[in-house]
Amino acid sequence: MAEVLVYVDHVDGAVRKPTLELLTLARRIGEPVAVALGAGAGDTAAALAEHGAVKVLTHDASEYADYLVVPKVDALQAAVESVSAAGSLAAVLVPSSAEGKEIAARLALRIGSGIITDAVDLEAGDEGPVATQSVFAASFTTKSRVSKGVPVVTVKPNSTAVEAAPAAGAVESLAVTFSAQATGTKVTGRTPRESTGRPELTEAAIVVSGGRGVNGAENFALIESLADSLGAAVGASRAAVDAGWYPHTNQVGQTGKSVSPQLYIANGISGAIQHRAGMQTSKTIVAVNKDAEAPIFDLVDYGVVGDLFDVVPQLTEEINTRKG
Repeated sequence: MAEVLVYVDHVDGAVRKPTLELLTLARRIGEPVAVALGAGAGDTAAALAEHGAVKVLTHDASEYADYLVVPKVDALQAAVESVSAAGSLAAVLVPSSAEGKEIAARLALRIGSGIITDAVDLEAGDEGPVATQSVFAASFTTKSRVSKGVPVVTVKPNSTAVEAAPAAGAVESLAVTFSAQATGTKVTGRTPRESTGRPELTEAAIVVSGGRGVNGAENFALIESLADSLGAAVGASRAAVDAGWYPHTNQVGQTGKSVSPQLYIANGISGAIQHRAGMQTSKTIVAVNKDAEAPIFDLVDYGVVGDLFDVVPQLTEEINTRKG
């Protein structure tokens, strides 16, 4: 069976959920071979093996932390060449983050392959892996495949459920020679993002968002309370962000982040096309809006026509009561 390279997103050896989702998808089209780079790469092996990695290729060097994406592209290219020389390579899968898409694009260019970004599903096809995408502001769903070279595919978080499938997870050292471009852009400093204790927006299983109807930064406390009762991430519409009510890092939409949680709750959000583009692939959508004609109601699974200042506190109270 052909092998599938999976780029590992981890923090000091702690594997992030989107990588485990990639391993689940990779098993549909071949045998997953994980590529873990940087500090703690060796510590990822147990989690990766538990979720189906037959091999874990590791390499640690200061370049991964000291410079931007090129060293990682060099390493993935080395992995592609190594696996291709030893057998058949079906695809390269990368998490669909901003960094992941840059890595994937650079890799595809280097190896002369096609690329598919922001896939929401992946399946085996007669002529190679077939990816499902939600396109044109989520108005259409397409199925496509790469027709040249080894397919490079980035997959959106929450595209599939994580499934354990214990495998050998044999750890092998990856030989990497860095290119001259690897040290072209140096990281001169880092400022840790202040932790809110909530899930990362693009990876969260539940997202609670507020829009223009929240009517002020101080009122986002209602949205945060509901989110905390559900263990959810907090999102915001562009109108709320532009008004200065919530940080841009939490903006959901075409000019913000794309999310695809199991549950998305939109509060005081009209449902403009640019917002829908960032959340329309959510599995279940609930909206609270006092305007019964708001476009968001054309999209939802469940809608509540009412004032969010009445509905949200009651919902939060009920959830906390049921949690006991």
